[in-house]
Amino acid sequence: MTTTAFAFVLAAYLIGSLSFAVIVSKAMGMADPRSYGSGNPGATNVLRSGKKLAAVLTLLGDGAKGWVAVALAAWLGPRYGLSEQGIAMCALAVLFGHMWPVFFGFKGGKGVATAVGILFGISLPLALAAIATWLFMAFVVKISSLSALVACVLVPVYAYFILGPQSVFFGTCIIIAIVVIHRHKSNLIKLMTGQEDKIGGKSDAS
Repeated sequence: MTTTAFAFVLAAYLIGSLSFAVIVSKAMGMADPRSYGSGNPGATNVLRSGKKLAAVLTLLGDGAKGWVAVALAAWLGPRYGLSEQGIAMCALAVLFGHMWPVFFGFKGGKGVATAVGILFGISLPLALAAIATWLFMAFVVKISSLSALVACVLVPVYAYFILGPQSVFFGTCIIIAIVVIHRHKSNLIKLMTGQEDKIGGKSDAS
């Protein structure tokens, strides 16, 4: 990895490490989201506090940082010799930063919102396809985690047709899907045992 690529990847990881669930909650005088509910610092868990505005701000913040990291790398990177592979690494770095944030003891969220932000940075049609899948599944099954998992499984399929199998970002989408699904292993167990609550209940998939 070149010095330039390392600098961009590190910057993306640090951007990802900004946990908006914790930041927003602290700014609004709320309890740390890691101290209640599922303990997951994500929008769904913040919503359990009853503060819808805080949950929306968390969702937007976590999504925006994914887009910002990729967009900045795509915009500034080529000027400094950053390749598409480098941009793809930045996409993964911001997601890893969200999941394992250096600023918050490496205890982060599950990555759904940040992953969607990343997809917006990679391809607008790809991001819209993922969101449409989540919305459709959420309407049908009314389970947030299951909707997110189905969307994750289908994102690489969408990427195959939208970006093409030769695109470096096709591989990036596969890795994103695998990592996000892995972070939802507790939700998978609940789904298989029929314990996962529906949207508005106790489940957490953000």
